[in-house]
Amino acid sequence: MRLQLVVNPVAGGGRATKILPTVQRALAEQDVLVTPTTSLNHADELAAAAVADDRVVVAMGGDGLVGRVAGTVADRGGLMAVVPGGRGNDFARMVGIPRDPVEACSVVLDGVEQRVDVGEVDGRVFVGIASVGFDSEVQERVLRTKVPLGQAVYLYGALATVRAWRPARFSCVVEDTDVGVTGWSIVVANSGLYGGGMRIAPNASLTDGALDVVTIRECPRRHFLRVLPRVFKGSHVSDPIVAVHRATSVKLDADRPFRVFADGDPIGSLPCTVSVRPAALRLIVPRT
Repeated sequence: MRLQLVVNPVAGGGRATKILPTVQRALAEQDVLVTPTTSLNHADELAAAAVADDRVVVAMGGDGLVGRVAGTVADRGGLMAVVPGGRGNDFARMVGIPRDPVEACSVVLDGVEQRVDVGEVDGRVFVGIASVGFDSEVQERVLRTKVPLGQAVYLYGALATVRAWRPARFSCVVEDTDVGVTGWSIVVANSGLYGGGMRIAPNASLTDGALDVVTIRECPRRHFLRVLPRVFKGSHVSDPIVAVHRATSVKLDADRPFRVFADGDPIGSLPCTVSVRPAALRLIVPRT
């Protein structure tokens, strides 16, 4: 195989750099080009060059890098694989790619190609979940923290954000119907996972050509804290404060400014339109 590793060296607090020698040994019999990124824009350039050189683009980093590379690969009709190197690695988890680097390399070499959907926020591609409100405030806090908490950083961010949160009024137009709420969050899910394994949209699929829209309306903090742990099993969707809708296009706005986060990175601002591109990405996934 002709491969190009697009590596974010600082992903996962440096995890991608630490596992790179292991990955190179696992792929030693292949034609492999290793290209570290200096920015997300640089990742775009590297991925585009890899597709032009007829190489499989292997995104090695966190969900932010995966989403960025996916946009470039999808636009150019290339083939992509993933070696998890970040903190959450939710997209890899969703498609069954192991966190262990050697096992992930086995998927690169022996997996099968599958076409999966991607989402867009005003034209910017993401692979996982786009969110505004409480969720984006949690992401802002995660980006600022310097505490080495690993995957637990998302739970820390959520608990720390609860104390200062005040309800926002969200407009959420699903197709032609406004299902907005006053409350905590609006989540638009291409994948079903975020925040290091939280099953925020437990029925979301990467191959159904649709987005799952999760709204969480106002409730007392103590009730929200009771519901929050249930996100890890996906059972929160049965609570009355949660509603789930399906759509191919969603228009979002709010009564105060929020950055829109997707795949762990800021991807836009309100107002915005979130849409799905069905089967847009060619991805190597496990055979099983």
